[in-house]
Amino acid sequence: MEQPETKIELADERFHALLRPGARLERLYTGAVWGEGPVYLPDGRLVWSDIPGNRLLVWQEGRPVEEYLKPSHFQNGHVLDQEGRIVACSHGQRGVVRQEHDGQWKLLVGEYGGQPLNSPNDVVVAKDGSIWFTDPPYGLIQPHEGYGGTQQQPGQQVYRYDPERGTLKVMVRGMVCPNGLAFSPDERVLYVSDTAGTHSGAQYWPETHHHLLAFDLPDGDLADGEALSPRLFAEVSPGFPDGFRVDILGNIWTSSASGVQVYTPDGLRLGEIAVPEIVGNLTFGGPDGCTLFIAASTSLYRIEVAVRGATA
Repeated sequence: MEQPETKIELADERFHALLRPGARLERLYTGAVWGEGPVYLPDGRLVWSDIPGNRLLVWQEGRPVEEYLKPSHFQNGHVLDQEGRIVACSHGQRGVVRQEHDGQWKLLVGEYGGQPLNSPNDVVVAKDGSIWFTDPPYGLIQPHEGYGGTQQQPGQQVYRYDPERGTLKVMVRGMVCPNGLAFSPDERVLYVSDTAGTHSGAQYWPETHHHLLAFDLPDGDLADGEALSPRLFAEVSPGFPDGFRVDILGNIWTSSASGVQVYTPDGLRLGEIAVPEIVGNLTFGGPDGCTLFIAASTSLYRIEVAVRGATA
């Protein structure tokens, strides 16, 4: 398999400390249509989505890549919960699903206010076990990434689902197309990307957003009808901040059209790891948590870095 050239763009000297000297960008697999949602499992496997292929793929060191689930009902983002179960956003099922310990998939939530969700896109699990996810309409308006359908929610929201109580609550309103999301290491800040620019100028919405928003989280719960207020964190270019992760120091590692861009907690761009394909999403993994796995268009890549991810 042809290997890419490793190119690092240094915008700030502090980026050096986050990179492992001599590390190389390595292509592990190619053959997907559009890769997304990688999640690293405790047994050393890496599962990720090939959304238009309607399948999940699995990679493990020294073994050929295989299909993990087909059909996957167009699963997109993945994360592990506290019990090590995969929690996934399913465009096709218009809900959030979880793989139980017996291997079966269970629909956790698929509606709000008595109406189907749009097409949940990306997901994180908080320390208290609550599941936060974004709900843009991509699986409805893109027939190659879902079963289609009519949007029945009044907007595109960010939700918090409590699996213990079975309750679903809107946490963020008013975004045009919420996509990726992640918490700061102390869970005092929620970051959410808005990728409305992917369909701007069409019949969907005029906005051309390609930015990350930050939401400061209150100490207590929000009152009914209340929602978090945003502040602009960073505009990502070229392309869009589709999926992203946060490291233990609070730095944001985000996808873009040119590679993985890295920002400090105060929004300063440190630099970029160039990738020869458009990046959809990424995650930290490996035995020490310092391997960055990158799902980029048709291929899966990895590079060793010098910092661990804050979450899976």
